[in-house]
Amino acid sequence: MGNMKKILIVSFLLTLQPLAEDITLTGTVVSDGQKMIGSRYMGYVKKIFVKLGDRVEREDDLYEIESAEFDIMKSQADLMLEQSKIVVEFWRKRLETINIKRERLKKRQNIDFIDLDDLEAQAENIQSMLDAAQVMVKEATIKAKQLATVYNYLKMKAPADGVVVQKNIKVGDMVMPGMLTIMIVDTEDLEIDVSVSESLISKVRVEQSVLIEIPSISYRTMGKIKAVIPDANPMTHKIKLRISFDKGDRNIFPGMYAQITLRG
Repeated sequence: MGNMKKILIVSFLLTLQPLAEDITLTGTVVSDGQKMIGSRYMGYVKKIFVKLGDRVEREDDLYEIESAEFDIMKSQADLMLEQSKIVVEFWRKRLETINIKRERLKKRQNIDFIDLDDLEAQAENIQSMLDAAQVMVKEATIKAKQLATVYNYLKMKAPADGVVVQKNIKVGDMVMPGMLTIMIVDTEDLEIDVSVSESLISKVRVEQSVLIEIPSISYRTMGKIKAVIPDANPMTHKIKLRISFDKGDRNIFPGMYAQITLRG
């Protein structure tokens, strides 16, 4: 009877042995597509089209700002276009006057070739100035048209599909160039970020299959180690794993807790 108990105990321990070699790690769901929207100009927020949690598509309107800086740029472009047109008209009239004088001189019986050569040289120089001024008008027109598409405010648009997870502005707030205003994350292209001890480096490799569990929604699936990344802080002696997986149609979002199992 005693021998039978020992056999059962040994058999039970042998059954558990593979499980004892499994390594369970904790990680966090992260988005592989995070977009931080910053303002390009200084101005006041005029209108906001989104709120936290909203799903947006590429080119959707996010917010508008009134920008004094942009107004100055637009005024300068309009002024440059107007001035370049005036310069073109000036040289055009000058060329017209020179050509009239030259034609009159040619009709004389006694042609003064010195005066004629002088007029022709003047006409050539004026034509060069006119050509340069016309190029200025063309460039100024392009610039003015670009700025004319935006009126007294700027409208910021979503650079990609995603969900609004951070909004740092309210109507009436002053925004500065480079200021983070809205953050959008892609909730479809998700990964799991895991920090592990360097002692496990020999047990992990890129493309290695791992078991993934998200306890909050009782979701289990298989994933693969996408990258093994040295941690930036050498004092922690940690490495990071990025694990890719398919979320399917489940409600999984960045920041959720996950468990990773490395099979022994």
